[in-house]
Amino acid sequence: MSRPRRPEDLVTALLDWFAREARDLPWRHTLDPYAVWVSEIMLQQTQVKTVIPYWERWMRELPDITSLAQAPQEKIHKLWEGLGYYTRVRNLQKAAQHLVRENGGEFPKAFDAVLALSGIGRYTAGAITSIAFNQPSPILDGNVIRVLTRLFGIEENPKDKATNAKLWNLADELVLAAQPVPLSPRPSHLSPFSISGPCSALNQSLMELGALICTPKQPRCDDCPLKKPCVARATNRAEALPNLGKRAAATDRRFVAFLAQRDNQWLVQQRPAGVVNAHLWEFPNVEVDAETSDLAAHAAKLLGARPAQLNPLVMIKHSITRYRISLEAYLVTATKGVRATTPSRWLTIEELDALAFTSAHRKILTALRHKTSE
Repeated sequence: MSRPRRPEDLVTALLDWFAREARDLPWRHTLDPYAVWVSEIMLQQTQVKTVIPYWERWMRELPDITSLAQAPQEKIHKLWEGLGYYTRVRNLQKAAQHLVRENGGEFPKAFDAVLALSGIGRYTAGAITSIAFNQPSPILDGNVIRVLTRLFGIEENPKDKATNAKLWNLADELVLAAQPVPLSPRPSHLSPFSISGPCSALNQSLMELGALICTPKQPRCDDCPLKKPCVARATNRAEALPNLGKRAAATDRRFVAFLAQRDNQWLVQQRPAGVVNAHLWEFPNVEVDAETSDLAAHAAKLLGARPAQLNPLVMIKHSITRYRISLEAYLVTATKGVRATTPSRWLTIEELDALAFTSAHRKILTALRHKTSE
């Protein structure tokens, strides 16, 4: 049975592969720790292809820590609109404001100082300090967990405390072993990267291998630079690892949104602080039981007047963590007596476009714009 070789051998194979096969991503053309930081926060729970245009737009609009710290909250929410998990962007600004206030707007180099910033955990601190400063800081995200559990044949659940600690130790061994290893040159026909050193390249290679080769399903084992020492490949267990245990059963949830019109304006409301999607905008809506049929009664509670008619506009289906959500949007007719309560507004479609909406309600707005232009 194949066994993992010395860390130095694994590192060399990974660096050679990364130089040849790594994707040309925009944040790989800078060593600015602020730019790396923004990319890492955006990439949490979000696919690379989705993040690229967001990161590029963000860096044009808010190119440094000071500009982020001073930006209106409405602007950062609008720039983040569609990425979800909006606590990330509020923590990003909170950390930037701290750095302006306490560090002259400079991003710290010390791992502990980076870890202390709002919204930054051990993985993110390790990614930033290794990528931007070539520090031998280990990283452990979903991609790296998948690579390491398969490579070393780790059958225990990586969420278990002892197993998680073991994986962190393995990641630490690899990045430490990378320090003296020379960088592999990137082929001349490929776009050059800005790489701070072998620790940076090693950590990025682990993430990249998990994203491109050591995928959750149907991993491309024959193309893997670590195929010979990989225990999971030798024992035909690649798709069985990592052992993440049973998934929680999905729960169905039903929401209904009501689109009330007054002249050429539509009623929208802002979500309060301290809730999911805080400060974002949406149409008045309510969660209802699956069997609920008297939707007009719910509309009356939200709008202050019972509508004479509800006309279906669009059905939005999406998932958040373990919830499968259906959102039904209805056009409200005969809205006399509808009242707007703070922080609600009556706005035209053009004015609504300037606001940051939740992803599902942005889709409702798109359907409304299409309907009104017919």
